[in-house]
Amino acid sequence: MPGSKSRLAHFLPYRMAVTSNAVSSHIAEEYGERFGLKIPEWRIMAILGDTGAQTQRDLVRATLMDKVAVNRACKALDDRGYLRRSPNAADGRSHHLELTEEGQAIYGQIWPQAYSAYEQIFAVLTPRDTERLTELLQKLMQSVRSIEAGAEARARRKA
Repeated sequence: MPGSKSRLAHFLPYRMAVTSNAVSSHIAEEYGERFGLKIPEWRIMAILGDTGAQTQRDLVRATLMDKVAVNRACKALDDRGYLRRSPNAADGRSHHLELTEEGQAIYGQIWPQAYSAYEQIFAVLTPRDTERLTELLQKLMQSVRSIEAGAEARARRKA
């Protein structure tokens, strides 16, 4: 399709997705080789290591990964002994998921490496650039959430 490359090269959602994938893949190289973790598994570990116990629904919301990807990542982590499930008293259909001691140890080894890779990649930005990028990403996320909330409200009114 003539001209499509030119349009795509200037389509910011595409460029953001490609850049995000490149950053994630670069950071994932070392922990993937060393610990055999895939990006979704590391994302789950990172959230649980940072926040503590969460439900799978919480993890879907936090990562914006689909339910199937979160379920697979949690199962892989559980099978490797990195994740522990406990009943959720507030909702008998779900469980609280948290890192085991072994999972915490792996998280503790990966986080410094991941952060170091982040620092290396983002070294091209000034502190002000990083602050502004953070602000812009937050604005975009708020915009998406606002649009989605409006669509959900319209759908409820139609139902």
